[in-house]
Amino acid sequence: MKAVGYTATGPIDRADALINFDAEKPTPTDRDLLVKIAAISVNPVDYKIRQLRAPEGDTPDILGWDAVGEVVAVGDAVETYKAGDTIWYAGAINRPGTNAEYHLVDERIVGHKPQSVSNAAAAALPLTTLTAYEMLFDRLCVTNSVPGAAPAVLIIGGSGGVGSIAIQLLRAKTDLTVIATASRPETQAWVQELGAHHVVTHSQPLAPQIDALGIGQPGYVFSTNHTGDYIEQIAELIAPQGRFGLIDDPEDLNIAPFKHKSISTHWEFMYTRSLFGTADISQQSAILNEVAELIDAGKVRSTATETLGTINAETLKQAHAILETGKAKGKLVLEGF
Repeated sequence: MKAVGYTATGPIDRADALINFDAEKPTPTDRDLLVKIAAISVNPVDYKIRQLRAPEGDTPDILGWDAVGEVVAVGDAVETYKAGDTIWYAGAINRPGTNAEYHLVDERIVGHKPQSVSNAAAAALPLTTLTAYEMLFDRLCVTNSVPGAAPAVLIIGGSGGVGSIAIQLLRAKTDLTVIATASRPETQAWVQELGAHHVVTHSQPLAPQIDALGIGQPGYVFSTNHTGDYIEQIAELIAPQGRFGLIDDPEDLNIAPFKHKSISTHWEFMYTRSLFGTADISQQSAILNEVAELIDAGKVRSTATETLGTINAETLKQAHAILETGKAKGKLVLEGF
């Protein structure tokens, strides 16, 4: 089968940063599904692993986790899906990725693709959807109010892939006020289009901007990027006993400023359930199926902003380079081989 992979860590501008190669088509066993890949999207985790995790052995490592595809064969213990089903998922970080014609995935972390959108539009969503959903509802527990706090969520980095779906999930599933940060006119318009009630810029001090809204101190803050730059500002603007969550990897995370307000801190890693085979691993399937229903009901839309072409080394290198600028809006998708 056709695949795209890498043989050594390093910058994306190297000619061999990503390469096309032929790989052996896998065979499903146990609870695995064999999926013929129809569309994928690219996430920051893709380039971070390419930069930091060297492949073992001589075979290139295959990146990519977001995917939409058709089930073509199933393992002997599969209970829920069958050949012919079209599914969407974000995969597992400790297994080969979706930048290949065929891919194996555990049935407990996939969902039925939403019927009302294209394969490419759906492929933009699984990883960011699971990340945002788990942070908001499993970690920050935004449906449980913070005493005395404004019923509001501040999303730092609202225009990125995770922020874009978090805004929509909050609007679809809660009555909370959504405040998003965005610094450029096009990204400010984007988060407003997705449903943010208020937009502030992270290029200026956040606390005065939040105070000027006149709604009080928000009970929840969700930081998607550059978290280390905002800790003291978050400590100032969040309500006492508020809840703070992050998904990025700051070099230095000093949460001492949170102590006097008893701010709880939550780090979300979407791959935890699949990596450790947690008792509730199938919750990811439930989340994807719930969000598929929200999409088909018109309550959530795809965050795909650009289709770069077919799945190959050149288009994937282009996607990695765009994401590495840190200025991407929404999601980049690729479709077919």
